[in-house]
Amino acid sequence: MVDLNELFAAIVVFVGSHFLLSSAAFRTRLLDRLGERGFRLAYSLVALVTFAWALQAYGAAPRILLWTPIPALAWVPILIMPFAFILVVAGMSTRAATALGQEEAAKAQDPAPGILRITRHPFLWGVVLWAVSHIIANGDSASLLLMGGFLVLALGGMHHIDQRREAQLGGAWGPMKLTTSVVPFAAIATGRTSMDWRGIGIWRPVLGLVAYVIFLYLHPLLFGVMPLPH
Repeated sequence: MVDLNELFAAIVVFVGSHFLLSSAAFRTRLLDRLGERGFRLAYSLVALVTFAWALQAYGAAPRILLWTPIPALAWVPILIMPFAFILVVAGMSTRAATALGQEEAAKAQDPAPGILRITRHPFLWGVVLWAVSHIIANGDSASLLLMGGFLVLALGGMHHIDQRREAQLGGAWGPMKLTTSVVPFAAIATGRTSMDWRGIGIWRPVLGLVAYVIFLYLHPLLFGVMPLPH
């Protein structure tokens, strides 16, 4: 059995490697040596290996309850995950300056279409909703370490991406920064932008909900846990 120390080490390496490899100084050195394609390959390989280590350590770690996961708490991810899937699907299918390799989208006539009017980091907010909802429902130390690590990576990643894009794009980042927000709906609430229902479309929410239902059905097979309260 893996103890919590190994899980903690795996999470630190997983999260820390993301921030290290994407830091300006370290990234520049690697780009000079490996080139853009080589850097992305190395980044992906490190992410995959550390992610696999974290999952393996989580699967073998002891489940020490921090609070009792009463049946009512099991409804938290059931109710929240549909929104997480919609954010992930919409984020992955919308061209955005905050996405990897899409910096030039900031110079488009509309730099923030669709889901970006809600938040300029939809994918990462989907990760946040997943992490928080599962921490609440599971209530054990191993889940807190694993999903807490993803939570730190997602929230810290938003700030890190914004800083990097501002340094890379200069004035071209201005329209994106001014008409969008990190916090969902903040730019809309303050009148800096308006909802773009046409840009979101109907197919993105539908696809997100279909993906949610599929994962809900496959959850026992993939993760060994029945997500529905019983």
